[in-house]
Amino acid sequence: MAARRFSSLLARSVSRLLPSSGTNPAVFRGRGIGRFSTAAALEELIAPPIHISYTQNLINGQFVDAASGKTFPTIDPRTGEVIAHVAEGDAEDVNRAVAAARKAFDEGPWPKMTAYERSRILLKFADLVEKHNDELAALETWNNGKPFEQASKAEVPMFARLFRYYAGWADKIHGLTVPADGQYHVQTLHEPIGVAGQIIPWNFPLLMFAWKVGPALASGNTIVLKTAEQTPLTALYAAKLFQEAGLPPGVLNVVSGFGPTAGAALASHMDVDKVAFTGSTATGKIILELAARSNLKPVTLELGGKSPFIVCEDADVDKAVELAHFALFFNQGQCCCAGSRTFVHERVYDEFLEKAKARASRRTVGDPFKKGIEQGPQIDEEQFQKVLGYIKSGIESNATLECGGDRLGSKGYFIQPTVFSNVQDDMLIAKEEIFGPVQSILKFKDLNEVIRRANTTNYGLAAGVFTKSLDAANTLSRALRAGTVWVNCFDVFDAAIPFGGYKMSGIGREKGVYSLKNYLQARAVNGQLGVRRRSHSRTTDLGFVAHNRALTIRGNQQGKEHLRGDTTFTLQDEHRGKGHPSGFLGEEGAKVLWISGSELW
Repeated sequence: MAARRFSSLLARSVSRLLPSSGTNPAVFRGRGIGRFSTAAALEELIAPPIHISYTQNLINGQFVDAASGKTFPTIDPRTGEVIAHVAEGDAEDVNRAVAAARKAFDEGPWPKMTAYERSRILLKFADLVEKHNDELAALETWNNGKPFEQASKAEVPMFARLFRYYAGWADKIHGLTVPADGQYHVQTLHEPIGVAGQIIPWNFPLLMFAWKVGPALASGNTIVLKTAEQTPLTALYAAKLFQEAGLPPGVLNVVSGFGPTAGAALASHMDVDKVAFTGSTATGKIILELAARSNLKPVTLELGGKSPFIVCEDADVDKAVELAHFALFFNQGQCCCAGSRTFVHERVYDEFLEKAKARASRRTVGDPFKKGIEQGPQIDEEQFQKVLGYIKSGIESNATLECGGDRLGSKGYFIQPTVFSNVQDDMLIAKEEIFGPVQSILKFKDLNEVIRRANTTNYGLAAGVFTKSLDAANTLSRALRAGTVWVNCFDVFDAAIPFGGYKMSGIGREKGVYSLKNYLQARAVNGQLGVRRRSHSRTTDLGFVAHNRALTIRGNQQGKEHLRGDTTFTLQDEHRGKGHPSGFLGEEGAKVLWISGSELW
C-alpha cells in the first residue's frame, strides 16, 4: 500500500461535498447546511451506527473492572449526554497493568518471538482495522465529535497504514559493527527498552494510539497505555482487535482514567522503563518531573503549539485562503500544530481578509455524522468554555471580530467559525494555544519582520509557508524555529515523516524511523582480538575470534579441542542453533565471528 498523505485523503473524501468559493451560501441553506449550519442540523441528530461493547480496562489479556469498582461517564459532545460509563482506573490498576507488562516482557512469548512473527501480528491487526473501519470511525466520531467522513475516509485508513509501516520495520532493527582503535572487535546491539508507559490525548485518539503503540511493539516492548478520559472508546476497541490478531496477554494493557491519578501513577512508576506523552505543555512538564523523581526514565513529549502560517506577497490569494482555513479549522481547530497565527503580507492583506471571512462564514457546522459537515462540536464543556473565553479576550483587547464569536445552537458544544483581524502579537489570542475554531490574522511588511515575530513564542511545533518564490520558501523553512515546516501545504502526515517540536513544544520525534529510537536502547559489546589458550582444560578463554579465524561448527558430538589456528571446534547437538548464556549463537556449518565469556560449555 503506497504511502499516502493524510491531508490528501481528507481532501478527496470531503471536498466534493463542500460548496466552492463562488457558491452562494443561500443555495445551501435550503439543504440544511448553510452559513454556520442551521438549528435543524444540530437538533436532528443521527443515531450512531455502533454498539458500545468495551468499557473495562484491559489488563493481562482480560477486560476487567477497575480495582475500586468506580466508573466515569464518557460524553457525546453533540449533546453533552452520557454515551457509556467506563472503568475508572487509578494507581492500583496501573500497578496491575505494569506487573502484567513486566511479566510479559521478562517471561512471556513476545520477546522470544522472531521479529518476523511480531510483524505478522501487526499486519494482521491492520487487516482487522480495515475490516472494522466503519465501527472504529463511528466510535471516534461519537466520542470525539469529529466528522464521520474525516474519521472513516482519512483517519482510520491512516491508522491501518501506520501499523503496516511499523510492521515493515520490525525485522529491520539491528545493530552495527563499529571500527575501533586497537585490537578490538566492537558491535552495538539495539534492544527493546522494556515496559513503555504511554499517555494519549483526546483530539486524535486513534492516530495517537498508532504513533505510540506501533513503534513500541515493532521494537519488541510491552505497553501500558492510558487513554484520555474524554475519549476511551476507540483505544479499547482497538485493543480487542489486537487480541484477535494474536497479541499475547500482557503485551498491550489499556487503562482508562484521569491524569492526576492514573496518569501520574504511570509516569512515576518505578517499573516503567520509558514514558511517552502527547498533550498540553503544562501537563508535559508534570510528566517530565514525575519521571525524573522516580527512576529517571526517558521521556518523549509531543506538546502544544502556536504555529505561524505565513502568506507571502506573491501568493495566489484564493488558494492561500483555502489552505490557511484548513490549517486552522481542521478538526474543530483542535490540533496542536494548527496554523493559529495567520501572518499575511500587507500588499495582499485586505483581499485575503475579505475572502477568509467569507470562507469561514460558509463553513458547515453540525452533526458530524451528516454528510457535508466540515465541523462538529468541541470535545467537552471545559474546552467549549475555554474557547469562548479566548474569543471574549480577543474582543476585549480590541481585535476586530470579523465573523462568528459565539456558540451555535442551544445543545452540545458547537462554536461558530470565528475570524479576528487587526490582531497584535501581545494579545492572548496571538500568544496562547486556543485549540478551537478561531483564526487570528496578522499583517507583516517583509520576511525579516515575519521571521522575528513568528519565532517570538515559547512554542516551535510547526509552521506553514505559502509562496511562489523558491528563495522565500528556502529562507523561511530554514529560519523558522519549528520541528515541521509545510511549504504550500499543511497537515501532511505520512507514516515515514518525523513529527515533533522545538522549544516548549516537546522532546523527541514521533513517526518514521526516528520514533523507533524512542523504544530502543543501544548496548556496546567490546572484545579483544586474538586467542589465549590454556593447557589441560576443556575451557578456552577465547576472547574474540578474528575474522580470518572464524570458528566453524560441524558435527554433532561434544567438542573437546582447543582452538588452534584453523582447528575445528565441535558443538554438542542439543545446543545447535540455540543461544548459550555466554553469548554464543550459531547453527551447524555457520561461521562464528565472536564468542563472549571465558568458557564454552
